[in-house]
Amino acid sequence: MSAPSAAPSPSKPSSPCTKVCVLDARTGLCQGCGRTRDEIALWGSLSEPQRRAIMAGLPARLAATYLAPVEAGAANR
Repeated sequence: MSAPSAAPSPSKPSSPCTKVCVLDARTGLCQGCGRTRDEIALWGSLSEPQRRAIMAGLPARLAATYLAPVEAGAANR
């Protein structure tokens, strides 16, 4: 006789968290994942499509906020 199968566990919600949770006072963004304080606070109540929509824009948000000034400064050397 086989053991009863366990009910499938619900999948874990998507998260861009990198465990670098530092909110930048100037930009209001988490330096690790790029989310705003409000996005972080609401994350658990958002639907999966809402989470994915936010996550889709995070790389560009981080690049525009943190990488552009560094690259511009490096180009002037």
